[in-house]
Amino acid sequence: MSEPGSLALSGDSTYGGKPFQILAIDGGGLKGIFAAAALAELEKDFDCCIVDHFDLIAGTSTGGLIALGLGAGMTAAEVLDFYLQHERAIFPTGSMRWRKRIASPYPAEPLRLALEEQFGDRKFGESVVRLVIPSFDLANDDVYVFRTPHNVRLRRDWPERVVDVALATSAAPTFLPAHSLRDHRLIDGGVWANNPSMAGVVEAIEACSASRSSVRLLNVGTTAEVIQRPRRLDRAGLVRWAPHITDVVLRGQGLASYNQAMLLLGSERVHRLNVAVPKGSHSLDGVQADDLRAKAQHQSRRAAPTIAHLFDHQPTPYRPEYK
Repeated sequence: MSEPGSLALSGDSTYGGKPFQILAIDGGGLKGIFAAAALAELEKDFDCCIVDHFDLIAGTSTGGLIALGLGAGMTAAEVLDFYLQHERAIFPTGSMRWRKRIASPYPAEPLRLALEEQFGDRKFGESVVRLVIPSFDLANDDVYVFRTPHNVRLRRDWPERVVDVALATSAAPTFLPAHSLRDHRLIDGGVWANNPSMAGVVEAIEACSASRSSVRLLNVGTTAEVIQRPRRLDRAGLVRWAPHITDVVLRGQGLASYNQAMLLLGSERVHRLNVAVPKGSHSLDGVQADDLRAKAQHQSRRAAPTIAHLFDHQPTPYRPEYK
């Protein structure tokens, strides 16, 4: 029997007392190197593939790219290699980088070519795990969520190319242009769900019929800057707020999603793996990859004993409901 407030829908059968595990991966541009490296370390620790222990993966922006890679059968180490191989082509360094950022977004072509080289024409519905990938539709001024066919109602997204889903969820305003897909103008899901934890939790309960008490969540971040907000912002206008507003919004919604998940599921069933970094040490389009990898190794080493039980879980097999 479903919990009060949940919907017992056709599709995956109700999970009852069996755990339903969600991996949620934050957005953050090239800072996704931290998330990919942390997951790669956990795969080594537990001699496994991440997808073998999670029922659903939710990923936004760079987290969406990682989720799509895992769903396509890549290991976390292979996803990390993808980032390290293509980071400079996608976001060039030097004066050209700043000219593009000020006058217009970076071109999407380098990212598209890298994705096509990796995924070809693979369809979103071919994922080996249930996926939830947030985006936002400028044409209709509404949220847009790509979902694998893990419920009979979810018939629209499965034929899309993995490449198109990746370009849509990662099209961060001012960094990359909107992605056009069937007359939709899609941009980065980070504008509403940079931390997709609650998107994953809602999907588990509403579309997969998991009971709330069965849901466990591992949320992997992409670093958090330690920032003391200046007092001048208290009475600031548009010009003074401009350098701060994106960071404040992303941090606020990220904290809200994590705290809501803890309140809904209970703190003992919610785990977050992230690290604080000095202000300015990393950005969406420029990182110190070796530093992020070292931090990922350290943080995952500390977290591994606490989350070891998550890697004992054998998920219910994912069988697409509509193709």
